[in-house]
Amino acid sequence: MWMAEFTLKVRRFKPEEAEGPYWESFDVELDPTLSVLDGLLQAKDRDDGSLAVRCSCRAAICGSCGMKINGQSTLACKTMLEEAQSYAESHAVAAQEDGDKTKGNGQTEIVVEPMGNMPVIKDLVTDMESTHWTKVRRVTPWLLPEGDPPEREYIVPPESMIDVTQSMACIQCGACVSSCLSMEADPDFIGPAALAKAYRFIGDPRDAQTKERVHDLAQDPHGIYDCTHCFSCIDACPKGVAPMDQIMRLRRAAEHEGIHDQNHGHNHMEAFTKIIEKKGTLDEAQLLQDSYAPGIKGKLVPKHGAIKGLVESLPTAIRGIRTGKMRSLPKLIPGVHAKLPGDAQDHVKRIYAHAEDHQVELNLYIRGEEADQEAPETEVEPEPDEIADSESRPGTDTGLAPGAGS
Repeated sequence: MWMAEFTLKVRRFKPEEAEGPYWESFDVELDPTLSVLDGLLQAKDRDDGSLAVRCSCRAAICGSCGMKINGQSTLACKTMLEEAQSYAESHAVAAQEDGDKTKGNGQTEIVVEPMGNMPVIKDLVTDMESTHWTKVRRVTPWLLPEGDPPEREYIVPPESMIDVTQSMACIQCGACVSSCLSMEADPDFIGPAALAKAYRFIGDPRDAQTKERVHDLAQDPHGIYDCTHCFSCIDACPKGVAPMDQIMRLRRAAEHEGIHDQNHGHNHMEAFTKIIEKKGTLDEAQLLQDSYAPGIKGKLVPKHGAIKGLVESLPTAIRGIRTGKMRSLPKLIPGVHAKLPGDAQDHVKRIYAHAEDHQVELNLYIRGEEADQEAPETEVEPEPDEIADSESRPGTDTGLAPGAGS
């Protein structure tokens, strides 16, 4: 077996010591195809037994070993050493601002840190209770069916569960929470993991509290409209759950239920789509105005909440002017923003029309093919013991299609 040397630069924290967080490097020698978790466990075994790291299955199933590797939230057991080394070299990852990412021998270090947006208990172990599990419980993560429970299980058609298969794949590792930029700005944001879990039950046909759940999450100022579409959770998720997509499904559910939230999230979403359809690019001044005071009546007779929201947005507008983002006149005056040149806007409108007509929504866990591409079904002859077993069961018909009783 070919062994290679790697250096792990670990951000450490010992609560019993007063010096605060510090960096420590560990040299490990392992097969490059082994994981960063294997490297950490070797360092713990050979160099420092006090190195704290949480792990269990080592197969990307339990979600215990979530951490930041080269600045990216991920699972240590799923990240290969050679991949982490290559990423560190190509992205010139530094552990600290203006820090050196190489050792004296010039080898690039793999930077390992605890997950973000969570208090650190020790070294790479974080407190998931305060920022993850508390918020998961906030969305009532269990079914609320109507009526008395059946004698056995609830029976639903398999196709009715397709919509929630993606959110059901979540292993609660917290990688999306660690990478969430909205939670950095607003620690009270319910978060991508909890909202993805919320859609798992809102989309479940057995649940009878769909409208109440959606109304609760829409009206919460830290709920579904607090997501900023940064896509960080989608990049971080090791199981393809795409939490941001589940949040968008929650927003569509709120729109379907006709919920106009007090946070102006629905108005913002509607204004955004209308502006892009009309102009092709975003008129930010118009977006701000239409989000709080939609329509002619809303602008002529604005409500108290609209005035308050616009006033509270002034510091953001001032920062935009200072940084140069809104320095030009068309960016400051609502409605002056120009449309796309030529027939480009017509292409945008055709995209809108196609989306409205087809209402296609991709679920990463369900793949479909055209009918003419489907492979022909091949009959499988049942084994003799399967025939004997089916004949011995009452009410069975051996004339069923092969495999129908399995």
